[in-house]
Amino acid sequence: MLLLVSGCSVKKNAETLFNSKDIDRIVKTLASDEMEGRASFSVGIERSADFISSEFEEAGLQPLNGSFRQTFLVDSYTPVSARIWFDGKEIGASQTFFSSKNASFKGDHHNVTVVEINKNDDFMSIYRKYASVEENLLLLIDPSHRAIFDRIQQYVSRGAVELAQEKKDLSTKIFVLTEDRPTEFSLETVTSIEKKELFNVVGVIPGKSKEREVVVFSAHYDHIGIQKPVGQDSIANGADDDASGVTAVISLAKAYGKKQDNERTLVFVAFTAEEIGGFGSRYFSQQQNVDDIVGMINIEMIGKDSKFGPNSMFVTGYEHSDLGQIMQQGVEGTAFSFHPDPYPEQNLFYRSDNATLAMLGVPAHTFSTVQIVNDQYYHTVKDEYETLDVGNIISSIKALYSGSQKLISGEATPTRVKKLER
Repeated sequence: MLLLVSGCSVKKNAETLFNSKDIDRIVKTLASDEMEGRASFSVGIERSADFISSEFEEAGLQPLNGSFRQTFLVDSYTPVSARIWFDGKEIGASQTFFSSKNASFKGDHHNVTVVEINKNDDFMSIYRKYASVEENLLLLIDPSHRAIFDRIQQYVSRGAVELAQEKKDLSTKIFVLTEDRPTEFSLETVTSIEKKELFNVVGVIPGKSKEREVVVFSAHYDHIGIQKPVGQDSIANGADDDASGVTAVISLAKAYGKKQDNERTLVFVAFTAEEIGGFGSRYFSQQQNVDDIVGMINIEMIGKDSKFGPNSMFVTGYEHSDLGQIMQQGVEGTAFSFHPDPYPEQNLFYRSDNATLAMLGVPAHTFSTVQIVNDQYYHTVKDEYETLDVGNIISSIKALYSGSQKLISGEATPTRVKKLER
């Protein structure tokens, strides 16, 4: 009877703590054209961070070090130019692209290794194999791979970003689409290097009796910004990805801010730069004592029904800890349910902002409803507020609140994830 009454009480709290109109307002604001798709380093992401900070302040959260912004530096590398000669003949720019973290590089057969990608080779498997090799490479690619060459060229030409304090791979990799196999070659590249600021938005509710034990609620607030126009629209608003998740984090912060009954410390984070390499979550993780983090609930794309139907979410890496089971216990007696990830082939457990902490042994999981294999709006300008089922967002938020009660009270402690080397 006590368990039944307790469960009903939690359900009632979840129903009364959340304002549907407020939830709708938050997601609509984050997904508005005013935010310009929230691309890293953009004016739109500055506006988004200001908005989230104001919501955290309204929720009664405490800022970190006097500010809700957790600012950090990254090194940004943009390819500027490449000149390549094969046996004295210069190669056209349309046939080449390169990646480098050297401001300038000159190479020939003395300091560059040649790799051939021939007609019948698996381009992507070879590309992946050599992309992270710390060695100067010249990759000679058969013209039959033109289509995939063009796609990767477009991606690489945008440049690369790394955390400023991390060790750099200073190798240069040059890709040339050609049938030639030169006897001699010479290479020159120029790369623009800039230091830029990024910032997570972080707020805290200190715990009462277990202040050193931390529970993290998170989502990423960046998206992919301005894209090639489709009709009159060029803004990739990222309504589901991940304005929906950030809305959940803000709403949970407001609910727990009202209750003020958390025994463990609660940290609410809107991560930046997930879309360009997860730099926000990587930096955040480096600032933490990971042994103090009891669990992480990362929320990603909850704007539509899951594969399991209404009132359901899936948990990435469900089998790696018992956090999903603890959350399920918290919603017993309701219509909601948490499920293992139905898309294991997508490797989602290591593709979102939970990944860095999970690699370090934290029970850090992503909670989502996205039907990723057939979502036609993912990373397009059509990921708009109008495509969302706000009711699904609301029911998911309430379930996350109910499911996490034993976690924030200190009654349940999830098992640790096995550490994984990056």
